[in-house]
Amino acid sequence: MDKIILDGMGGDNAPKATCEGAVQALRADSNLYIIMTGRKEVLEAELSKFKYDKSRLEIVDCPDVIDMNDSPTEAVKRKQSSLIAAYWMLKKQDDICALVTAGSSGATIVGGQLILGRIRGIKRPALCPALPNVRGGTTLLCDCGANAECKPVMLCQFALLASAYAQAGFNMPNPRVGLLNNGTEEHKGDPLHQETYKYLAQMKGINFIGNIEGRDINYGDVDVVVTDGFTGNVALKSVEGCAKMILDNMKKQFTSTPAALIGALFMMGAIKRLKKNLDFNKYGGALLIGLKKVVVKSHGSSKPVSIKNSILNALTIYRNGLIPKIEEMLSDVDLDNLIGQEE
Repeated sequence: MDKIILDGMGGDNAPKATCEGAVQALRADSNLYIIMTGRKEVLEAELSKFKYDKSRLEIVDCPDVIDMNDSPTEAVKRKQSSLIAAYWMLKKQDDICALVTAGSSGATIVGGQLILGRIRGIKRPALCPALPNVRGGTTLLCDCGANAECKPVMLCQFALLASAYAQAGFNMPNPRVGLLNNGTEEHKGDPLHQETYKYLAQMKGINFIGNIEGRDINYGDVDVVVTDGFTGNVALKSVEGCAKMILDNMKKQFTSTPAALIGALFMMGAIKRLKKNLDFNKYGGALLIGLKKVVVKSHGSSKPVSIKNSILNALTIYRNGLIPKIEEMLSDVDLDNLIGQEE
């Protein structure tokens, strides 16, 4: 059995979404074992609404919950919460392969670094969500919020980390890597992006294709987008907002007149496929990549299907050997030497 630990109280819709998502994941994978952390009585009451294999799910009682307004560092140090208990179990128990949480992003990032720890050689972990693209495939955005300020070595590591994720999580043998910038020309951008471009162009083990612009995230010939966490978060929220605007406007237009409604009935299949292609829930959460084990951070407002997909995505990443892949790629690329010679 592959064990996944799930923060049962994390997220705006917990414990309903986490419990239902856990049950759906158990039904989808017969070799999955889930450990849920949280208030035991609350979780048991919610789980009693479903039929599932009780031999493959256990609950670890935790009295506290980290609120979104709590200071991440203080919460990690002082609270006996479902998230912190999950991190300590993930660290201490070798047979637990991954953690999934929809809780506080700040606490997830801080807990990952202070408790679980980074892969040796990694400067900072990064949040790396999967986004739909026009080709019907997936584009990885790294970073989208964990590191507001970055140095060239960090962005180069993000390229390596996300390339490994593309291979292990989405079966991309030679993922194309682009640096998010304000133009495609080599000389574009501020000193950070100009320096990073130079180093990425020299790096072994990644398929760097150059600078890309914001519109290329979902449309260009790129599999991995490298950026700092501040820019990446703005880009991610813009993409999500654009997708929501398109779907909302389609609904408004197709219900605006009787003729439009009749036309929508004939296009129902295409509309459903479009909605499915623009649905971020199918990817689950963002991988907090660079830590010693697999950690998936789901959106705070995650529904059961997103929790389920986050769990299944974490399983796939673990089974395909993401962490060993990253360690192998790091050993082949001497970034400190490459960048240190220039600084």
